[in-house]
Amino acid sequence: MSSLPDVPLSVLDLSPVSEGISIGETLRNTLDLARATERLGFNRYWLAEHHNMPGIASSATAVLIGHVADATERIRVGSGGVMLPNHAPLVVAEQFGTLEAFHPGRIDLGIGRAPGTDQRTALALRGPGGLSAENFPEHLQELIGYFTHSEARGVNAAVAEGNQPPVWLLGSSGFSAQLAGRLGLPFSFAHHFAAENTIPAVQLYRDNFRPGALDEPYVMLGTSVVAAETDERAQFLAGPSGLTFLSLRRGRPIAMPTPEEAAEYPYTEMDRAFLADRFGSSIIGSPETVHKGLQQLLDDTDADELMITTMVHGHADRVRSYELIAGLKS
Repeated sequence: MSSLPDVPLSVLDLSPVSEGISIGETLRNTLDLARATERLGFNRYWLAEHHNMPGIASSATAVLIGHVADATERIRVGSGGVMLPNHAPLVVAEQFGTLEAFHPGRIDLGIGRAPGTDQRTALALRGPGGLSAENFPEHLQELIGYFTHSEARGVNAAVAEGNQPPVWLLGSSGFSAQLAGRLGLPFSFAHHFAAENTIPAVQLYRDNFRPGALDEPYVMLGTSVVAAETDERAQFLAGPSGLTFLSLRRGRPIAMPTPEEAAEYPYTEMDRAFLADRFGSSIIGSPETVHKGLQQLLDDTDADELMITTMVHGHADRVRSYELIAGLKS
């Protein structure tokens, strides 16, 4: 088996909460995984903002980024992403300017426009008559503007001035792809849950790209991977992620169950069809199977970087998955 092409590999972590594991232990596992993936040579470690989900502990994203950056030395740490409609741009600029000041050259600010939650929770975050995704381009420009001083504006983010981390645009559709291109920003596409849009969105980004923060377009793809010693073991470990998503779809979100519980669940034919469609782009299997899947994704998209998310119940199994993935580069 040949090595993967020399593209950077990175990590997307949602700090998954497993059944029987406390939030404190979950967050300590995130720090342990960050240190492990840094040793393995991964390029970035991003945390994703989600709310009102008992199976995800990364809701206070900027706080968690600070702890991960403190626990590591080299790996870039950032947001994958901050959901801008949930936050005033000034607050985000102050948070990430502070992080960049503490950890110069190691922070990434990934921005998305989805709520990262259900509509009721979004209302609780934003307040009645609050922020809206409809004004996302304007809010994004406002946010970026706070990293430089402006007498005319009258409102400034002192801690952010001169401390701007690279700004990324995240997306799962053509809207964010075109906007990222027109602003000359790096683009991270959510292939792991919008695979049908991947190739059109990447092409839109490249077609619309104008030099800005970057001189050339840069595409990173988020992809779901579970690696284990055998295909059968990997499929077994991946089971809880499907049951967790099925429960969320039914409006009853849960912490991640054990692989045994997922295997014993009485799935209907409709359930199985739904999960096959939802997780059809996931790459699950032995190192050889994962190599083939990642290579095909790179061949199809010519991506500049891959960001791997691995959602399994056991922390040791998650670390082992990243070890096997890192081994594909050698």
